[in-house]
Amino acid sequence: MKHSGLNFRHLYFFWTVAKEGGVTRAAEKLGLAVQTISMQLASLEQSIGKQLLEPQGRRLVPTEAGRMALSYCDQIFALGDQLQDALEEADTGKMRLTVGISDSLPKLIAYRLLQATQNMGKQVRLVCMEDEFENLLADLALGKLDVVLTDRTVRAGGSLKVFSHLLGESDMKLFGTPKLARKYRRNFPASLDGAPLLLPTRNNALRGRIDAWLVQHNVRPEIVGEFEDNAMLNTFGRNGLGMFFAPSALAQDIEDQFGAVLIGDAPELREHFYAISSARKITHPAIETILNEVHSGLFA
Repeated sequence: MKHSGLNFRHLYFFWTVAKEGGVTRAAEKLGLAVQTISMQLASLEQSIGKQLLEPQGRRLVPTEAGRMALSYCDQIFALGDQLQDALEEADTGKMRLTVGISDSLPKLIAYRLLQATQNMGKQVRLVCMEDEFENLLADLALGKLDVVLTDRTVRAGGSLKVFSHLLGESDMKLFGTPKLARKYRRNFPASLDGAPLLLPTRNNALRGRIDAWLVQHNVRPEIVGEFEDNAMLNTFGRNGLGMFFAPSALAQDIEDQFGAVLIGDAPELREHFYAISSARKITHPAIETILNEVHSGLFA
């Protein structure tokens, strides 16, 4: 049965239930009665002639038709957010930049990149969201984000139409508390054999390069912690659990903010930083400002 027009309120209720995993949670989020949500869902399914949700354990999950509907709803409501942003910009003169920040990216690097937008002639309102790399790419493809800042490039041949733009790179240094520095700075990097080390997890782009660097220098440190989130790794490092690598571009910030000091240089070890966009050519003025700042020597 082909329907001449869908009720967007019904679509929004379906979308919320699918995202929340159940009618009760959706009702709580929307401040409505469970019966109201159930009636709206039933009306939508009757209108299109297909079941959109089915029980799976204690949750409601989309059927095959529901997954297709959910994909379209994601795009519809992302466009709605973009329209609201455009109207707000027209009224207030403020430009909105919605940024996804990969959990593996050093937060000080993200801050430096985004700080450039505050020097524009037009005021920029930043909306920053942190998540895993794959989730951010999906949100970018759906139009929920303007750009993703990360430490890895997009794999060639992927299903998502997103594009990598190299922002810059930095060689790495090893940092630790003054107590650890006194013990391991001498005879670096040979001194790292058996030394406590904090590393990113193996799904991090930098981890493989660190492992190769350790093999190159024939040292086997004691890995006392592995972290997906770079900020948590630095927090454990500042409290002396182990030593940690950080970009040399952040050396002064690491010392000022974390009380960590330099233990040794690893110039062969480099970290790369990328902006991921949904188009080959970046046109958002705020992102162009970031690129210009990078070209002026942000990572020098």
